[in-house]
Amino acid sequence: MKNVQKGFTLIELMIVVAIIAILAAIAIPQYQNYITKSQFSESQTIADGMKTAIAEYYTQAGQCPTLGTTPGFPTGVSYAGKYVASAAVAAGTAATNPTCDITINFKNTAGSISTPLQGGKNAVFKGANVGGNFTWACTSNVDVKYLPQACQ
Repeated sequence: MKNVQKGFTLIELMIVVAIIAILAAIAIPQYQNYITKSQFSESQTIADGMKTAIAEYYTQAGQCPTLGTTPGFPTGVSYAGKYVASAAVAAGTAATNPTCDITINFKNTAGSISTPLQGGKNAVFKGANVGGNFTWACTSNVDVKYLPQACQ
């Protein structure tokens, strides 16, 4: 009688497990970076919703609005989202061309937001009136590898 082998040998199974481990070691950090970038994008969405109103107010009043006291601008906590704790608007410190700065603060709750965005991280969108046009620039204290191209 013939002995017919059925199934896989131990070494074949170990090779498959090793290949899966290598793929996981590459994929998991990339996925975590993707999650952080997508959570950061909420700050841009919230700021985009504020930019037009701030530019219009600045054009008419010649100064930045104050959240919570200027009509039409609710308190900074009103701008909270799933990953954003609050927003603030303040006049910049540039003497020659003053800016209206939107500061978006990320939540600091572990588990609800990616670790690179915790610990007092924020995004600042500086709006300046340049020749009648309001332009915006983005800066952040988040590590550069998590920022979109517009904020680098």
